[in-house]
Amino acid sequence: MKSLRLILSNARYFGPSWVFASLNMLFGTWAIYIPTVKQTLQIDKSQLGFAIFFLSLGVFSVFPFASSIINRIGVGRCTWYGVLLSCVAAMLPLMAPGYFTLMGALFLFGASNGFTDISMNTLVTELEKKDNAKFMSASHGFFSLGGVMAGLGSFLIGPLGNPVLHMFMVVLIVLTINVIFYKNYIHEVAENIEKEPFSFGLFKPLLLLGIVSFIAMGSEGAIVDWSGLYLKEISIAPEALWGAGFLGFQITMTLGRFLGDGISGKIGSVKMVALGAGLAILGYIMVLTTNTYMAIIGFSLSGLGFSVMVPELFRIGGKVKGVESSKGVAFIAGAGYSGFLCAPPILGFLAENYSLKISFVVLLFVALIILGSTYLLYKKRAKN
Repeated sequence: MKSLRLILSNARYFGPSWVFASLNMLFGTWAIYIPTVKQTLQIDKSQLGFAIFFLSLGVFSVFPFASSIINRIGVGRCTWYGVLLSCVAAMLPLMAPGYFTLMGALFLFGASNGFTDISMNTLVTELEKKDNAKFMSASHGFFSLGGVMAGLGSFLIGPLGNPVLHMFMVVLIVLTINVIFYKNYIHEVAENIEKEPFSFGLFKPLLLLGIVSFIAMGSEGAIVDWSGLYLKEISIAPEALWGAGFLGFQITMTLGRFLGDGISGKIGSVKMVALGAGLAILGYIMVLTTNTYMAIIGFSLSGLGFSVMVPELFRIGGKVKGVESSKGVAFIAGAGYSGFLCAPPILGFLAENYSLKISFVVLLFVALIILGSTYLLYKKRAKN
């Protein structure tokens, strides 16, 4: 909690952390209206999954050139410009008049979010190095906190009855607070580091970790994208509760990220991933009962489980023998984002051709794979 106190007591650190919260407030508000968009455009689950794929594709498309733009313009300016772009792009999917414009809007939304994501993480990294301060984990907690605020906004779905107005209100809140604090970081410039040539041979020990990251981050994205539709169509939840699964997921993700470091220090990273997988499995079992309130609790338990997985995978990957920590973390991050890219269309196909419940059975199965993988990781660590 020391890093949280640091953020709340210093505008230099609160500004970048609020960008993390802002990004998930915008994305989370889009997520709670996914069932509404599906109904308004009269598209099926497979088409919806393919459209959401374009959001992930937009995120992935900015990776090759984002760092060069950041180095040329400055990480502080890029973070601020990213916020502005994300605010504009967030309005587009809810204004899309048709299916193909929805795909284009989601691609732009994903690209702006991806650029902001890279900028804000680089900004926090630079501030940590310059100030000898540690607040990266707590900044990611603010990202989850933004999701909580978006989830609370789901209770406005009925009273407002207007998705575009709802998103516009969120954009105003995001921009107002960012305008107050962006001057504290806009002049920051990232250190230009010369990269070594990429070699696949270095990453053989990381393949198992990459698979786990692919599954974990793909599962996170699946819950964000499909929890509302699951509660609406499978659990037959009332409209006021469509966003409750997303809200519960984000609340427990936030708690896990603020508290996980202390627990990990006591039991170790591999056991922490196993604990997270166990909680996710229990959560999926509760979701599959289809009872509305059990499903909401299940989504919340899954959020608690997934909150600790990826940070711990980064820790393990950064300590693989013979591999530089930065390259290990980059490989795991790439595998995870690939999961985000692939999960929506796969689950959309399953939901359309079988049922949305079958999609969550598959998620339960892959969570079991994560749990089994931790046994292999533990054995490998014991040999070293």
